[in-house]
Amino acid sequence: MGRLTFAGLETRPGQVWGGVRLVPLVREAPVEGLRMHPGALPEAERGRGDCWYVPHGLTAEWTGDGSGVPEFGTALRMRASTVRGSRRPKSGFGERRTRVRFLPRRSALEAYLPLAFQAPVVAWPEWSRRAFTRLPPQPDRAYRGSLVDGLADALRVFEIHPGQCGVLVYVADALAGVLVTPCPDDYRALHPTLIEDAYGELIWRYAMLHASVPEFAPRLDASAVASLADLRAQVDAARRGWAEFHGGTLAAGLLDSEYHFTETYAMAGFRVVRYRPAFAAGGEAHVGEAILDARDRPAFLQSFRLSETQVRRARLLEVLAAREWRLDAAADALGLGVPAFVALLRNSDLDWMLRRDVADHHLAVHRGQ
Repeated sequence: MGRLTFAGLETRPGQVWGGVRLVPLVREAPVEGLRMHPGALPEAERGRGDCWYVPHGLTAEWTGDGSGVPEFGTALRMRASTVRGSRRPKSGFGERRTRVRFLPRRSALEAYLPLAFQAPVVAWPEWSRRAFTRLPPQPDRAYRGSLVDGLADALRVFEIHPGQCGVLVYVADALAGVLVTPCPDDYRALHPTLIEDAYGELIWRYAMLHASVPEFAPRLDASAVASLADLRAQVDAARRGWAEFHGGTLAAGLLDSEYHFTETYAMAGFRVVRYRPAFAAGGEAHVGEAILDARDRPAFLQSFRLSETQVRRARLLEVLAAREWRLDAAADALGLGVPAFVALLRNSDLDWMLRRDVADHHLAVHRGQ
């Protein structure tokens, strides 16, 4: 268990377009030895006659010694020799692979949630055959950013700050997503792809219902400014206020929560982790993927905000998996009787996991209580 952090990043004043607020994240210096590319495929996997379709996939590329990584497509590569018996040169000039690909956020969501539970391993008679073959359940509907009212215009007209390496995306002042990259060039390349990202139904509805949000403009005390040094002090205080506001207020649901971290890949000086919340009732819940450095500072970060329905389903499945899918034990863990627990499964659209006769029996008992 642990928390996410924006260590190494600073916020800048947000920009508002209708109900969308974009808050820039800047770095004092880029992260050395790591780059992110939008939807890039390694050259060794091209030209084989295969057909690739990666909608908004990302590629991370790193070096083992912390040296700079060239922009994708600009590094020199020797052509493969046509002499019979010659070996095809390996990517990376004979070194081990230094690129990994990330799934699009919509597809990756289906991989994040199963980390919390596993399918039944004991064939208890209460469960239907589908419970052993359909887990995890299909996630709720997700919407492309182009369908979130105002987001496309906001991304098109907003200014990209010098040194900007990330952004906090708010819709109706609800944190919809986060993108953090290692360096400003990576962010400039990935900024347009935010429109291709997936957002939950909650965010889509917020965009439809809230046409505008207030602008929080920093205010300087003119009476305290008598020199450039005073003005500089006022600006620094305003920047600190912005950092506290976005880190302690608007982004508190992301940064103040406890997460389970699962390491999926180790790089030279970095590690790729997936994080998921504790699925507690109430409050925000975010899942996502990150690349952390040796001090657990985020070099790359992306998040997806879950709906209350998704949190409730994940919580029920987590409880069932922890009790080895024993229906009575899971009900006891939540302080419920088995009929009430079955009714909760039905309200969460999970009653398909039970045999029809078992579900009907417990639901009839629950209605008769």
